[in-house]
Amino acid sequence: MATGTSSAYPPPPPYYRLYKDYLEDPESAPEPPPPVQGTYPLFGATYTTDVVLPSLEDQGVRQLYPKGPTIDFKRELTSLNRELQLHILELADVLVERPSQYARRVEDISLIFKNLHHLLNSLRPHQARATLIHILERQIQQRKQAIEDIKRRREEAQRLLKESLQNLDGHLA
Repeated sequence: MATGTSSAYPPPPPYYRLYKDYLEDPESAPEPPPPVQGTYPLFGATYTTDVVLPSLEDQGVRQLYPKGPTIDFKRELTSLNRELQLHILELADVLVERPSQYARRVEDISLIFKNLHHLLNSLRPHQARATLIHILERQIQQRKQAIEDIKRRREEAQRLLKESLQNLDGHLA
């Protein structure tokens, strides 16, 4: 991509050229740049490397579920889902009866969606932990199966060697 043309994405950083001989000589490649710490700009927005989920109040959104360290996610998600369904039905009714009053209903639905989204994002660390546990358990199971397969093949090889020695002894006698 030419640098003079307008594009939604900038060209890659120039340091990628340093890695062109990597396939021929892996030792010739320089170390990659260090990871970014703190805040950084990306496509006109400022992002942070902190992995803290901001509260709804920090985002200027009213929280519809109870605050506290222990949240019953299933109950709150179910409750918000039912409330969302009710608001969607009310929106349909408003659009038929009083179309000029739809904006408030759309705002209410948007607020419910933001709360649902925040609750689901709050579950991401638990999801990641459960996924990692599942992956590790599957790897353990695969390794156990591989060990059993190796043991079975070893026993089969020992049996075949024993049979071969017996056949050899039978032919020599």
